[in-house]
Amino acid sequence: MENEGLELEKKLPERKRRSQKVLSIYNISIAGFLLSLGILFPLVFHILKIGGNVFLPMHLPVLIAGFFLPWELSGLVGLLSPLLSFFFTSMPPVPTVFTMMGELLVYGALTSLLFRNARLGIYPALILSMIVGRFVSLLLNWLIISLVVGKNFDFLQVASALFVVGLPGILIQLVLIPLLVKLILKEPSLVRSQRVL
Repeated sequence: MENEGLELEKKLPERKRRSQKVLSIYNISIAGFLLSLGILFPLVFHILKIGGNVFLPMHLPVLIAGFFLPWELSGLVGLLSPLLSFFFTSMPPVPTVFTMMGELLVYGALTSLLFRNARLGIYPALILSMIVGRFVSLLLNWLIISLVVGKNFDFLQVASALFVVGLPGILIQLVLIPLLVKLILKEPSLVRSQRVL
């Protein structure tokens, strides 16, 4: 019993330190900034009449969040970006907003887990997250279209929208995000801790 008590005492401070690290002012500030970009970027693209479904502007801040924030916060940035964008601008429309919430949640959280925790390289973490997120979107689209709306699910149409229509945005992400991450990581004043266990 005494050993169990000692182990519990050791674990509690560790959990407290972890929660303090996740909810630090620095991390919350970065999360808030990227969340605001996740709302602003699509709005700018809409005003300029540039296809958001082609260039995927909301994805950029969420994926970047995964490289610099704990998975809890980067996942939250992904979850809230489409939701708050919908509340403020009515974009993305229903039911796309719900599938994007799941997709971007995976982007943010998984990128962080793979890069910061599992210590994968920038490209493997980015590519795996993008693939898994799109399959999550496929699953959510099927659930909503088939079970909630009650319509026939056109797999090819949805898959085409995710993998083909958005190809320019995917290419931009694969080129721009690694460059930005490398530039930021080279400047110590811009990032406190590159990776955490």
